Amino acid sequence: MEHEVFVPVPAEVLRATLTDPARVVRCVPGFQRDADAEAGPLAGRLKVRVGGNTITYRGALKVVERDGAVNYEGQGTEARGKGTAELSLTVVLTPVAEGTSLSFTGALTAAGRLAEATEEARATAGARLLDKFVEALAALAEEPEPEPERAEPDTADDTEDTEDTDDDGVDDGVEEPRRESVFDAPVPPPSLDPLLAEELADTPIEFPAPQPAAEAAHARRTMIGRSAEEVDHAPPRGRYAPVPAPESTSAGATLRWIAPAAALALASAVVVGRALRRRR
Repeated sequence: MEHEVFVPVPAEVLRATLTDPARVVRCVPGFQRDADAEAGPLAGRLKVRVGGNTITYRGALKVVERDGAVNYEGQGTEARGKGTAELSLTVVLTPVAEGTSLSFTGALTAAGRLAEATEEARATAGARLLDKFVEALAALAEEPEPEPERAEPDTADDTEDTEDTDDDGVDDGVEEPRRESVFDAPVPPPSLDPLLAEELADTPIEFPAPQPAAEAAHARRTMIGRSAEEVDHAPPRGRYAPVPAPESTSAGATLRWIAPAAALALASAVVVGRALRRRR
């Protein structure tokens, strides 16, 4: 596979970007870096679209500068499958007028889904991937490099020197009186009435007497409400109260008042009969 692209960026600037793994990883389209820092900046997942399929490879890429050219060597395995791919890409930078010419020469060895694609589909996918890589490379190379952080001046020595000098900043050999700091000023007493403070100090503090256990339980029940046992066993009230069932009359209940009435009637009859006999 061969591909050539012109970039309007000086060759030395492009070389510095192509040999920096931290900047190369930002130019590879579809690349997702691993979260593990020990794996390296060019280790992760790469999504490649070939034809109508998208294949995700998991692997790593190495950057080697050899004989004035930049070489990329990488290998990976399919994230969903058993396919593999090995890539060897050489980038040659040629300075030209108003820019640099990049010549890509690569060799690909694949097995699996990528090998099943046609040669034309693989060439089209490779050219599209390199064009996007070069566009990101040119945009990144034109960005200004971040300025190094400036070290803060060490003020420890200056502080020590000012402590040895007089208050006016001039060491004339004459010791001047030391000025008091704001933090050395005495703290004024609180603005409270002294008579009120004495009365509060002499007045004993009275604590309420503890309530009996029964009154305390009644108070808790009044404040909190019914206890859990009362709530569990108490019947519902209001509209949800159960309707009492009508009282059913039975033969036993009837006999309870018939038997005494019959005995009373019989005794009355006996008394009336005896009274009639006596009159005769």
